[in-house]
Amino acid sequence: MKIGLFFGSFNPIHIGHMAIANYMLEYTDLDKIWFVVSPQNPMKNKLSLLDEKQRLHMVNIAIGDNNKYKASNIEFKLPKPSYTINTLIHLNEKYPNYKFVLIMGADNLKSFHKWKNYEEILKHHELYVYPRVNSDGGSLMGNAKVKYVNAPVMEISATEIRQGIKEKKDLRYFLGNDVWQYLKSMHFYEK
Repeated sequence: MKIGLFFGSFNPIHIGHMAIANYMLEYTDLDKIWFVVSPQNPMKNKLSLLDEKQRLHMVNIAIGDNNKYKASNIEFKLPKPSYTINTLIHLNEKYPNYKFVLIMGADNLKSFHKWKNYEEILKHHELYVYPRVNSDGGSLMGNAKVKYVNAPVMEISATEIRQGIKEKKDLRYFLGNDVWQYLKSMHFYEK
């Protein structure tokens, strides 16, 4: 089985994430997609993060009953900050019969050479890269392990969603309805 690993803070998960995941599932050879909720990305500010369990819960809400998607808390049990190489080693040991592929935007590919042990990741895993505005993916685009997937360009930002909610804007259509209802009921991102 070929599993696409879609890493992210998902702070919050929005329709851009879901559209990319849907495209990857329908237009590549992936069998399933796991949304790997990162408790702490070493390249992001932890102060702006909603609690990891709440973010995982929102991913589960967004997925609903689609059995081709899974919300993964695998990084919650690993040392922090979360490094992709450590997560992949753990997943490969736990699921030796699965083939794991990383799903990432071209903007992340451009800085991929800064990731811990990025050469090891590329040696053992394919990267499925989707387009991002103003990013060509950099020098790794020619690598045999990097597959460019011409998915729709999504310009939706979780940062802008959080800011909009703080400013009391109605952003319900940027999130799935159930996620929006949950966010509103919990008053997330309002302050």
